[in-house]
Amino acid sequence: MELLDQYSLSWIIGLVVALSVTGVIAGLMAGLLGVGGGIVIVPVLYHLFTLLGIDESVKMHVAVGTSLATIIPTSLRSARAHANKGNLDSALLKSLAPSLLFGVLVGTLISGLVSGLVLSLVFGVIGLLVAANMAISKEPAALAETLPTGIVRHSIGTGIGGFSTLMGIGGGTLSVPVLTRCQVPMHRAVGTAAAIGIFISVPGALGFLINGWGVPERPPFSLGYVNLIGFALIVPMTLWTAPIGARIAHAINAGLLRQLFAVFLFITAVRMLYGVWA
Repeated sequence: MELLDQYSLSWIIGLVVALSVTGVIAGLMAGLLGVGGGIVIVPVLYHLFTLLGIDESVKMHVAVGTSLATIIPTSLRSARAHANKGNLDSALLKSLAPSLLFGVLVGTLISGLVSGLVLSLVFGVIGLLVAANMAISKEPAALAETLPTGIVRHSIGTGIGGFSTLMGIGGGTLSVPVLTRCQVPMHRAVGTAAAIGIFISVPGALGFLINGWGVPERPPFSLGYVNLIGFALIVPMTLWTAPIGARIAHAINAGLLRQLFAVFLFITAVRMLYGVWA
């Protein structure tokens, strides 16, 4: 087989095992910390592809595109669960939807024009900000009594959609802090963010699939910049381990774990930024 001529059977097996472990880690962290899987999947895939020798020109694009694809089923499941509990603000979601989609379109167009180093730079910078936010134990001060309307709300939606697409995350990492600082109750912010993930992941993954079509040096079994092995293995593992992580969270010091994850994210972000300038 041509595929096995380029990649040995042991290399393929190693890829399968590593992607399965990625799904396990992403699910556990999502359950333990309440963070979206993408903020875990992208850096883990980035390190994995580095170890496996995936070409520098495509590894970050494939990490982001694959992450966006895995977010589709998980965000659908999560949004339905939150909606059943009455924690999804449909009016707020409807008002943000056009700007979210516009932001995804902008992010997708940019991702098709820039190198993997630029994507690493975006993830690194925002990753540092997210890590700092997670490391702060005290409750952040409110920025406004309600989420602003008009051009400000559209700008917020565009920013969340655009940067989330470039980072390969579902939007919760960015939207939950923004919504809660505008006095949206935490449960409703998390539930609405789950639905925001649908608006980001579906067109975002499709965009990365199109942008990567026919690009050489991608990992095997990739459709555009979406790795099908990664999608097939990460999603079930994430769905399986997320409830386990949620149960474990009740038995350990969640605050300490959150700070440890902030350290992991900080190190990952610094490593990506170092790779940009090295």
